[in-house]
Amino acid sequence: MSDTEEHASAIKTPKQLITVLLLAIVFPIAIVVLLAQYATGGISVNKNDPALTDESVAKRLKPVGELVLASDLPPVEEYAGAGIDQTASAAVVPVAAASGADKVQTIYNASCAACHISGAAGAPKQGDKAAWAPRIKNGNAALYASAIKGKGAMPAKGGNVGLSDDDVKAVVDYMVSQAK
Repeated sequence: MSDTEEHASAIKTPKQLITVLLLAIVFPIAIVVLLAQYATGGISVNKNDPALTDESVAKRLKPVGELVLASDLPPVEEYAGAGIDQTASAAVVPVAAASGADKVQTIYNASCAACHISGAAGAPKQGDKAAWAPRIKNGNAALYASAIKGKGAMPAKGGNVGLSDDDVKAVVDYMVSQAK
C-alpha cells in the first residue's frame, strides 16, 4: 500500500458527501423519535375517549377556586329558608341587627362556629374544657388579642373584618363561658 492510499478519504465524490451528511442528520432524529414512541407507549389517540371531550378537558383546566366579592353575594335573608349552611360564607356575612345575646350568638354562628364546632385547623371545640383551660388560664386579654388579630390558622376577627373589637370580645366571652 502506498502512503497516499492510507490518508485517502472514503468519500470520493460530492454525491457521497451529500449522502453522508443527510444520514448524519436523519439517523439521530429517527433514533430520538423511536425512543420517544417507545417511552410513551406509542402514539394512539382514541377520538371516542370520554377524557378527551371538550367538556372534560375544560373541567380539568378549571381553576380550583374563584374570587367572590361580598357585594356579589345575595342578602343573608335569602339563606334563612333555603337550608343552606351559612357558615360557608362566614367571612362576609353581615351582623344581624339583633342585640345582646342574640347578636353574640349570630356572630358566633356566622364567623366562629365553622371551626370551633368541628375543631378545624386546631381550633378548640366549643365546650371542650380541656382544650380551653390553658387559653383561659392566660387571661381574657390574651384571648381578645388572639381573636382580634388572629392566631395560627384563625384569621383576624374570625375572618369577619366588619366586626368591631367589642363584638369580638363579646363572642370570646361567650365561648369562654361555654368552656367553664
